[in-house]
Formats: sequence, structure tokens, C-alpha cells
Amino acid sequence: MPKLTKRTVEALMPEAKDYFLWDSQIAGFGVRVMPSGAKTYQAQYRKGGRTRRVSVGRHGKITVDEARKLAKEIMGQVAKGENPAEEISQHRKAPTVAALCERFFEAHAKERCKPSTQKEYRRAIDLFIVPALGSFKVVDVERRDIAELHHKLRDKPYQANRTLGVLSKMFNLAEIWGLRPDGSNPCRHVPKYREVKRERFLSQSELQRLGQVLTEVEREGSETPHMVAAFRLLILTGCRLGEIQTLKWDYITINGMELPDSKTGARRIPLPQPARDVLARLPRTPGNPYVIEGKLPGQYATDLQHPWRRIRDRAGLSGVRIHDLRHTYASNAVSAGMPIQMVGRLLGHTQIQTTMRYAHLADDPVRQAAEENAARLGSMVGDIRRPRLRAV
Repeated sequence: MPKLTKRTVEALMPEAKDYFLWDSQIAGFGVRVMPSGAKTYQAQYRKGGRTRRVSVGRHGKITVDEARKLAKEIMGQVAKGENPAEEISQHRKAPTVAALCERFFEAHAKERCKPSTQKEYRRAIDLFIVPALGSFKVVDVERRDIAELHHKLRDKPYQANRTLGVLSKMFNLAEIWGLRPDGSNPCRHVPKYREVKRERFLSQSELQRLGQVLTEVEREGSETPHMVAAFRLLILTGCRLGEIQTLKWDYITINGMELPDSKTGARRIPLPQPARDVLARLPRTPGNPYVIEGKLPGQYATDLQHPWRRIRDRAGLSGVRIHDLRHTYASNAVSAGMPIQMVGRLLGHTQIQTTMRYAHLADDPVRQAAEENAARLGSMVGDIRRPRLRAV
């Protein structure tokens, strides 16, 4: 066996079958010549009674000396009791991030999450995660890869943080499923972007304009009675869009709306008389269990966004979202002096911190009460208005 050099390797000619030429200096280091003429450097050793072989590079891509150095490293790993060939084989078989995404969606999202959450996860996976990381092996993803993807979405801080949350959950499950070592979640310590919460509330005059437009479109028939009723119910109950959109007649009882499932689980929502009046006026189609009927028989309306845009633009409320009707309900309750805890119960919040975004509105009635009380007291302690300066 000669010492492998560039000259000896390049002199090797292909044969009908592949063959090996081993180095005279390092046991187990050689070159494999394929019938096609391709030549790859190999490191061969025995482990567990079996011969194992690792390809360390292709001739032309790396030099003989580089291949010899890599072969030495592999033999050193074998001497320590490791099995490089098996590790490489396992790495080749390891799932990609794209495969992890599908397993996460099928085994977790579909089993445990509501349809709206599934939709958000699917969007993050298809638009952001798979295009950026889909071809990566799950075991190879590092914190810098996550941070880079998060940074690319910096102009959309809300979407960036939601995508980071999906990734974090996926890699937690990857640890549980044995696809990564425990405590190796690459999303750890990647800081989220600050999100500016929108707090758009309709003023009294804006609500009156909206109410007028709802009456007009219902009277002229440009929007269906069910669509108009949906927006009125959102204003009068403070419900989430999905809660009204999928509301069934069976859920309406003497106690209110008994929802078997919502964002926060089963929930009972008070149904005040104005809301009951809206429901009483709605036409009902036999065989359709939903309050807000859609175009398809027996189904609920799936598109409220387009009707809402037509209505809000006609009312001069461009930019107002459907969710802002829920904010308006909450802001009116707090401004009227209702305790924050009660507002949270009406909105179905599970944590008081969620409701505290409206807490500053409670200052308005307190400030007004202070002004009125001080005005009464001021009249009793004499004229305390600022004196006018005399002209010199």
C-alpha cells in the first residue's frame, strides 16, 4: 500500500466496480474509486464487530492532506468510544424543521388548539418558518438561526413575536419527542419585540353614526339582517368575533349565551335586553342552527370583514377594526365607573392584567367627580379665583 498523495490518487483509473486504495501511514484511511471516476476519501474502522466507513470528502473538493487530517480526527473519536459512522447515519435520518412543523400541526395543533389558533399556526409555518428553516435538520438549528428569522420580521413586531412563540412550542415538543436534547430549545433568550397595543374606542358621536348606517343598510337591503345583527350584538355584548359568528340558537337561554367552547373555554355571557331585542327581530331559517346565517345552507357567515369595511367606510370610520367594537364596549363600562374586575368578567378575561389596559379610563369619572365636588366646596370658602393684575 503506497502513501496516498495527490499524484497517486489522480493516477487511479476507474474500473467496472468500485475499489479502495488504502494509505500506508494511517490505518483505515483510503480512497474509494467509483466506476464513474469519482474518488472519495474514506475513514474505515471496526465497532461492535462490524466494519464502519465514513466518507470524509471528495477528491478535488479537499486535498489529500485535509482528508488525512479529518481521518485522524475520526479515528480519535473511535478511540474515545464514539461511533462517528452511526452518528452521521442518525443525522441523515434526523427530521427536518419542515417535517417537525407537520408533526407539530398534526399531533399538537389539531388535537389541542381551536380552529382560529390552528389558522394562526398554519400561517406562521407556511409563510415564515418553512421558507427560512424548513430544510434545516431539527438538531442543527441554533439560537442565531432563530434570532435571524425574528430580526427579519422586525417591521412586523406582532408577527415576529407570534412566529417566535410557535417556534418555541415546536422545539419544546421536539425535546419531548426525543428529537433534541433536553434544555436545548434555540428560542430561549431571544428577546421579543415591544408591541404597541391598539386601543381604538368609538366615541359617542361615532357610535351614533355607526348605528345610523346599520339602520340604513338594513332598511335598504344592501346588507343582510344577519350581518347587521352581528355588528349590533358585538357592540351590545363585548363578545369576540368568533363567539358571535358561530353562535347557535341552542346556546341562548334565560341566563344568557351558554357557549360550550370559547377562547377561554366554556363561558356564560349575559344577554341584556337590547341584545335580546336584536335576536328577536332576526329571521330564522329551518335547518340552520346558527344565529348569523351564511350564504350556504345550514352554515354561519364566514366573511364579516368585507361587510364591515363597507359599513365602516360609509360611517366615516376608516381604519376601525371589528375588534375595536369590543374595546368600545369595555371602555364605556370602565368610564361609567364599573370595577375593572367586573369588566374582566364580562369580557371573559382569565387574567386581570388583560383588562388593566382599560384601567386609565377609570380616571375620567373620578376626575369629573373631583371637579364637581371641589366646585361645590369652593363656593363655600370664598372667592378663590386667580386675582387680576392691576395695570401700573
